[in-house]
Amino acid sequence: MNQHDLIVIGGGPGGYNAAIRAAQLGMNAACVEREAIYGGTCLRIGCIPSKALLESSEKYDEAKHALAEHGVKVSGVEFDLATMQGRKEQIVGTLGKGVDGLLKKHKVARYSGHARLDGPGRIVVAEKGSQTELSARHIILATGSKPATLPGVEPDGQRVGSSTEALAYSEVPGHLVVVGGGYIGLELGSVWNRLGAKVTVLEFLDRILPGTDSELAREAHELFKKQGIEFRLGSRVTSARTINGGAIVECAGAEAIRCDRVLVAVGRTPYTEKLGLETVGIQPDSKGRIPIDPRYRTSAEGVYAIGDCVPGPMLAHKAEQEGAACVEGIAGGYGRVNYDVIPAVIFTLPEIGAVGKTEDQLQDEKIEYRKGVSFFRANGRARTLGETDGKVKVLADARTDRVLGIHILGPRAGDLIAEAAAAMSFGASAEDIALTCHAHPTLPEAIKEAAMAVGSGGGH
Repeated sequence: MNQHDLIVIGGGPGGYNAAIRAAQLGMNAACVEREAIYGGTCLRIGCIPSKALLESSEKYDEAKHALAEHGVKVSGVEFDLATMQGRKEQIVGTLGKGVDGLLKKHKVARYSGHARLDGPGRIVVAEKGSQTELSARHIILATGSKPATLPGVEPDGQRVGSSTEALAYSEVPGHLVVVGGGYIGLELGSVWNRLGAKVTVLEFLDRILPGTDSELAREAHELFKKQGIEFRLGSRVTSARTINGGAIVECAGAEAIRCDRVLVAVGRTPYTEKLGLETVGIQPDSKGRIPIDPRYRTSAEGVYAIGDCVPGPMLAHKAEQEGAACVEGIAGGYGRVNYDVIPAVIFTLPEIGAVGKTEDQLQDEKIEYRKGVSFFRANGRARTLGETDGKVKVLADARTDRVLGIHILGPRAGDLIAEAAAAMSFGASAEDIALTCHAHPTLPEAIKEAAMAVGSGGGH
């Protein structure tokens, strides 16, 4: 039996960062991963490949529709889907080797196969008919999540599938139906819309992007419609299946939709099955999540859990933070994650970046606030980029001026939100941001302008 101080089950962002941090703190650490490449869903079939395709499709769309206004004349623009997919796979492979290299550099032992708990302090790793027994005083569960399913939907991995399949289409669908108006569906819907597919988004709610600030979501909705994406809100999908070389989707009270492919993007669920949780007395909650305390300890002595398999937003960077905090606590130090300041980004065009409370939440919680808004159409850098849609919204406590939330719809919002998160992490007031000198002409000036507008009680 191989013994370690700490074993992490799962080689995704939370898992491999936890293992590396443990090694940095002097522990004999190991990481178990059942896939051939480290990096988890994020690297293999999530964040990274989707952003690669988003970038490629955006460049194609720009060449077709946006370069002329810059005086760049392009004719006969075509795309090569196989090359796009090949580039995506090359990026994934390179980053996967990088993660493996980091684990080797820090002398983290790596085990391949499916891991399950086998009683206190014990793990069995199964791989190709053989088993390896491991033991450790500390075990971290970082098993991630998988695509959620819908009753009546019959995935076949071809015509009807999840984001995994939608990342690897070998040809552009004539008509793609996306079930779910969240960030996964809209990002991948945007990819195939740009490449020529008719895209229809079916959303159960009366709005898209649930959880996002509703004002920005409404504006984004209008922009996506202008890009050619069709939305059918209030649609309850009752069935989706393959039929006659295509697919058919049925919704309550509406005519069935025949299409070429169906992308089911209704969220994700924790991966907590077949982990041997019962051997140590861990009982997942009604949503399949593993209950933990503020130090990431489960109900079993010496067993911890982080990332998508525990309550909270399913975000790679949240898992990374939790992994480090968990290990630092195990090592006798102090690990903390500020859950009030976890940024989120949606990589559509324009992008959406958010951190802190939405205006809807502040109203529901009856928190008095002031709002400042700045529009990208008034930003010099946005004008030179030719990307003037959207705005920045800063929300601050009405009494203390402390920033409670910043929401951005516009160019490079995913990069801009880092300043907002940093400011809020240090407890900044809107005045603090407003008094910070920002380089000109740059997009971050829009954050400064919105912060200045908080003091004047409006926006410009």
